[in-house]
Amino acid sequence: MFGRREQLAALVLAAAIVFGLGYVYAQARFKPPELPVLEQAGEKEQATLLVHVAGEINAPGVYRVERGARVVDAVEMARPLPSADLQALNLAAPLQDGQKVLVPRVRAPDAEGTVPGGSAPAGAGDSRININTADRAELEKLPGIGPALAERIIRYREQNGPFVSVDDLMNVSGIGEKRLEGLRDMATTY
Repeated sequence: MFGRREQLAALVLAAAIVFGLGYVYAQARFKPPELPVLEQAGEKEQATLLVHVAGEINAPGVYRVERGARVVDAVEMARPLPSADLQALNLAAPLQDGQKVLVPRVRAPDAEGTVPGGSAPAGAGDSRININTADRAELEKLPGIGPALAERIIRYREQNGPFVSVDDLMNVSGIGEKRLEGLRDMATTY
């Protein structure tokens, strides 16, 4: 007959076969449930932007808007006041993350009846260029402003909101104190 060693080897082999078959059966029978794919960190944040809306509005603050939203969307969320000058803004401009939208106040007419940035009375003409609404061609009419600098001015106001004063042009790369002096009488923000 078989010796003790052979019996022990056969028993170990049988146990290994039974264990292996049991393991394969358990794997086939009890598949773990498929887990849902979790949203990767940051995906939701990438789908929205944070913009700061301030100025002539009812609820100034930081707003979360969908990527692709426009200035008009953020301004509507903040509910503009009746004194808000929405014509001074490019309401169709796309918003960027971290952008500040500053809604200016409508200016009262001066002694001649001219509303800064608005229509002048008949016979009067304000030849100043509104740096908040001018296109590239209009900006190039300003002394010392060429195509590249005009593009930087437009890009700056789209990213940071309208200029509060002509002096804010100093924030645009390429405009220094000397160039600004030549622009003060030719440009306006209203």
